[in-house]
Amino acid sequence: MIYVFFGQGFEEIEAVTPVDLLRRAELPVKTVGVGGKEITGAHGITVMCDLTEEEASPEGLDMIVLPGGMPGTLSLEHSETVQAFIDFCAENGKWIAAICAAPSILGHKGLLAGRCATCYPGFEDQLAGARIQEDPVCVDGKFVTGKGPGAAVEFSLKLVELLVSPKRAEFLKGSLQCRG
Repeated sequence: MIYVFFGQGFEEIEAVTPVDLLRRAELPVKTVGVGGKEITGAHGITVMCDLTEEEASPEGLDMIVLPGGMPGTLSLEHSETVQAFIDFCAENGKWIAAICAAPSILGHKGLLAGRCATCYPGFEDQLAGARIQEDPVCVDGKFVTGKGPGAAVEFSLKLVELLVSPKRAEFLKGSLQCRG
């Protein structure tokens, strides 16, 4: 199971794109609302999540995805549930993916120290001890970080590549008419 956490003020592109592409890859994905099932993004788009944070369970979990955006990132960081899921994944070798401002949550926990990581420009100092990269997407161990909204498709395709296969990611890339 993959959980994509939605906090009030999330960046819509960074939240919905992974859900869409992971589901196109036929992976089990649930959206998890932090603070309720109805969560409104930074640009006024409201999403009805599959679960509330209270309903989420780590049983069968393979990956969590943390979209960025403000104040969405802060909403995720202040959630005891999100913090517990990050800890669970880190302690059990599960994938943790974060994009835009959300890698700062991992940085504040010291999880990116010594790892290659990327984030939205201006948040680099929040990635305590990380080896900052300019790449749109970085993978180091079980951590995947993305730069921002413009990298949402590449970030999501990387998740498909890691969880399914490079071939499946390439197929989806072609079906989306992505260049390069």
